[in-house]
Amino acid sequence: MTTKSDRTKQFILEKVAPVFNKNGYFGTSMSDITEATGLTKGAIYGNFKNKEDLAYYSFYFNVSYVMEKLRAITEIRENSIHQLLGISEFYKYDYLAKLEFGGCPILNVGVDANHTNLKLHKAVKQVIKKIQGSIFLILEEGIKRKEIKPEVNAKEFSSVMFSLIEGGVFMSMTMKDNSYLRNMMNHLDNVIQKELKN
Repeated sequence: MTTKSDRTKQFILEKVAPVFNKNGYFGTSMSDITEATGLTKGAIYGNFKNKEDLAYYSFYFNVSYVMEKLRAITEIRENSIHQLLGISEFYKYDYLAKLEFGGCPILNVGVDANHTNLKLHKAVKQVIKKIQGSIFLILEEGIKRKEIKPEVNAKEFSSVMFSLIEGGVFMSMTMKDNSYLRNMMNHLDNVIQKELKN
């Protein structure tokens, strides 16, 4: 059973997380936060230690959608090739709709916090490592089950795959043209089918 405090924190995150994602840490003012929530500064800081704390939890709130989707994809598809193609399909279609809500939180916060907020930058790195680690495990399991070629370097490809995804996201966001990400995912599909599949 959730407490009133938990519900208030959830409400604040639902309202403020998209604002942080669009405006960035420094671009989001306290007036933006109070306007988005309809709460006073005192009410906000009664639930979060400070602005940095709120930005930190907002980042995890924003990336939770991605993490949950990727987890679901790997759970419903047993074959490793199908799992990798499912990740590509998610970014190609489903994820593009989310870009309209301020873009990719991993990319946004990664750039925004790189030299300005150590705590946020560390959180982004942890999320990237977690996603790459998930791809790595899919590849390793695929090699064991002889679904993926044994000569595939799982560590290297997991890094390349995530870089291709984020590169496509960056281009689509910057150019405001979804074809960049779709084309990159089509290229990734081709690599998975022709270079990875055993």
